[in-house]
Amino acid sequence: MSEFTIRTRKFKSNPLLGRKQFVLDIIHPNMANVSKKDLAEKLRSMYKVHDVQCIQLFGFKTAFGGGRSTGFGLIYENVDKMKKFEPKYRLARAGFEQKKGAGRRGKKDTKNRCKKARGKEKTKAKSSGGKKELRLWEIAEEIGGKKG
Repeated sequence: MSEFTIRTRKFKSNPLLGRKQFVLDIIHPNMANVSKKDLAEKLRSMYKVHDVQCIQLFGFKTAFGGGRSTGFGLIYENVDKMKKFEPKYRLARAGFEQKKGAGRRGKKDTKNRCKKARGKEKTKAKSSGGKKELRLWEIAEEIGGKKG
């Protein structure tokens, strides 16, 4: 952890959502940026938070020329309140939600494989769901063996 200074502005306690919210100003000369983990640790000691996981930091912008950054911070009373009110994508970033489904590239690959196939092959291509199916008999043919 290197030298950086944190100041909070627009500090607001929000009891309905069970959190404190604020704008963070970070002064970090001789550093490109400060990691969110380091910021969370420093905020934990400043505001006497029992669990670092209750702190959410996002929306950081570095000022032109560097040395200063501004972002937004939330400190929840407990993890349950955070899970209730935080958006799913921020929970996924924090490691609470699991990212589900195939990725964009995998979906595209499946769609394009389905275009090339017909009949039973098409259903096989759809069921593979982004994974390339390895057919042993095709490999054996390439090597020079016979189809089994």
